[in-house]
Amino acid sequence: MNTSNKYPLLKNIHIPADLRKLPKDMLKPLAKELREFLTQSVSISGGHFSAGLGTVELTIALHYVFDTPSDQLVWDVGHQAYPHKILTGRKDRMTTIRTRGGLSAFPSRAESEYDAFGVGHSSTSISAALGMAIASELKGEDKQMVAIIGDGSITGGMAYEAMNHAGCIDANLLVILNDNDMSISPNVGAMNNYLTKILSSKLYSSVREESKKVLSRMPSVWELARRTEEHMKGMIVPGTLFEELGFNYIGPIDGHDLDMLVSTLENLKGISGPRFLHIVTRKGKGYPPAEKDPLAYHGVPAFDPTKDCLPKSAPSPHPTYTEVFGNWLCDMARQDKRLLAITPAMREGSGLVKFSEQFPKRYFDVAIAEQHAVTLAAGQSCQGAKPVIAIYSTFLQRAYDQLIHDVALQNLDVLFALDRAGVVGPDGPTHAGSFDYTYMRCIPNMLVMAPADENECRQMLTTGFRHQGPASVRYPRGKGPGVTVENSLTELPVGQAELRYQGSRIAILAWGSMVTPAVAAGKHLGATVVNMRFVKPIDEALILELAKSHEIFITVEENVISGGAGSAVSEFLQAQHILMPVLNIGLPDSFIDQGTREELLAICRLDAPGIIAQIETFCA
Repeated sequence: MNTSNKYPLLKNIHIPADLRKLPKDMLKPLAKELREFLTQSVSISGGHFSAGLGTVELTIALHYVFDTPSDQLVWDVGHQAYPHKILTGRKDRMTTIRTRGGLSAFPSRAESEYDAFGVGHSSTSISAALGMAIASELKGEDKQMVAIIGDGSITGGMAYEAMNHAGCIDANLLVILNDNDMSISPNVGAMNNYLTKILSSKLYSSVREESKKVLSRMPSVWELARRTEEHMKGMIVPGTLFEELGFNYIGPIDGHDLDMLVSTLENLKGISGPRFLHIVTRKGKGYPPAEKDPLAYHGVPAFDPTKDCLPKSAPSPHPTYTEVFGNWLCDMARQDKRLLAITPAMREGSGLVKFSEQFPKRYFDVAIAEQHAVTLAAGQSCQGAKPVIAIYSTFLQRAYDQLIHDVALQNLDVLFALDRAGVVGPDGPTHAGSFDYTYMRCIPNMLVMAPADENECRQMLTTGFRHQGPASVRYPRGKGPGVTVENSLTELPVGQAELRYQGSRIAILAWGSMVTPAVAAGKHLGATVVNMRFVKPIDEALILELAKSHEIFITVEENVISGGAGSAVSEFLQAQHILMPVLNIGLPDSFIDQGTREELLAICRLDAPGIIAQIETFCA
């Protein structure tokens, strides 16, 4: 984007060192320009929006006070880091964000020296910044390490583990809590209630304001005031949680007051040890539609910033897989009162809005706490409930021990609905669900399914829910091939595949989203195509039958080849002493970059032309 005329201050800021040359009275006009630039660029590219609007002043203050990139900022998740990207040499490329070859949706070490730590999943910032502080101090360096974490991310267990450690080793670490009462979904839980209680306390606010006035006039009584404030905190702030963890707690302060932010950060820069700054911001700040509905403007398509609404997608006769899941969940809950639904802070993304409204007592949003979500489900199952965990494939990775130890080892009835499986598109490698076939298939007692279409997704959810023991259904982002979804709650025979196209010589065994392109490839090549349906258990009887009548096996999956569904076929053939050529087609042994889902499948040669080309090369 051209910044020459409309943004006179911003146009001269190429790196934070340029920002630090400005007089303080120019920071507020710069914030206005930065917010307008952010709005304009995201309106062209789409992307994460309302979180960044809320961190404009904070970002300016951080880069103004700290000597970045020597001092290092660690942004949690990264939704709030768009202003950071703009101020660190990337403003001219902002309209490429989340596109193939463009800027990453999140901070990335490979993209900029100012991105101190790569992120995409939540609650990692304090651990990372603490590790960086320890290593830096051991080298004798004098650097500041700053973790910026949102009130949604601080609900994650890792954040507490890191603070518990930091407080006992006197690390030179500053943690900034960006408190805007909103992560992606509305925040829930005791921590959110705790922060709200602090902010709503008129006594606490008045005490801090009066203290500032007194201290400004009587600096000689600083030590007495410090002790008095500590005593007052103990009486006024519920629990004094952060102080008890060993942090010097400051706040809450207005996160949109640049003068206060700069002054506070300058003071904190001169204090050693673990410090905790609590700022209050407004998600969507400065853009009225986003302030009114920060959830809708969290992640946006390209839009017209002169209008007070986002563009609506054209109506489709076919639901997305997420919508199929949400409808099934409500239908099954009406039939079976044992069904309980759990989400780790992804009510909207996982399709649970209707369920949460219709069955509020059976709906559990545990905040960003995937490990807790899984063990909570295990506990519910122990008491005869039938919990369903709605979770993205990439986020279940964060609860792998609980999946094995708490659910599978005890063979408990827990259904995992894995959304966003396979390549996900613009969010890039941090959100890709490339590994779940592999990490689920190797766990004893686990039933692993992948639907070829929308109706089969509903059938598999029913199958997994009624199955005795743990089960998973994984499905991709977006829409399927457009198959009509039946209203019935029908089960599938466990472990039984389906012949989709009869050919000869070559047998293509495909799972989930790869069935449709595999059928197209099979028809082109005259090959037999099978919808395998089950990753575990695979249909061994059908494989044996096909091995007698075909010369070559091709397996196709939207998962890494290593340890995936195709590996299961190869392992079975080897165990049966059947020697025949097998080509495993799947995602490569590398992290998949960002782009549209269609672009990425084509690049990975998992569309019909790519599958045909690979088979023809193998069979030549």
